[in-house]
Amino acid sequence: DVQLQASGGGLVQAGGSLRLSCAASGFTDDDYAIGWFRQAPGKEREGVSFINRSYGRTHYADSVKGRFTISSDNAKNTVYLQMNSLKPEDTAVYYCAADLGPQILPTMWDEYDYWGQGTLVTVSS
Repeated sequence: DVQLQASGGGLVQAGGSLRLSCAASGFTDDDYAIGWFRQAPGKEREGVSFINRSYGRTHYADSVKGRFTISSDNAKNTVYLQMNSLKPEDTAVYYCAADLGPQILPTMWDEYDYWGQGTLVTVSS
């Protein structure tokens, strides 16, 4: 069975950093995309960053561009989201999700097939 395990959330002060991890298992190859999404209380789910593990292509939401970096360690079947210069508005539950295609790098949450549990990121001012 395909499983995604998100971890790394926590409480951090504004300007600080966190690294989220998404450990994937049950996939037969590396031909899939991983997306990080977040949802704050009372707000819509928002796509944050995306990576295609085969092609290495990445995409970032404008709100995190230049502050967040997504990367993939294919040997460990893990995708990381390095979050720097965190702001209070980054506070949310962060989810990782996997899409098996056919799009190389989908960015909409309803295009993703599998979801991990969320990890809470809280940024204090």
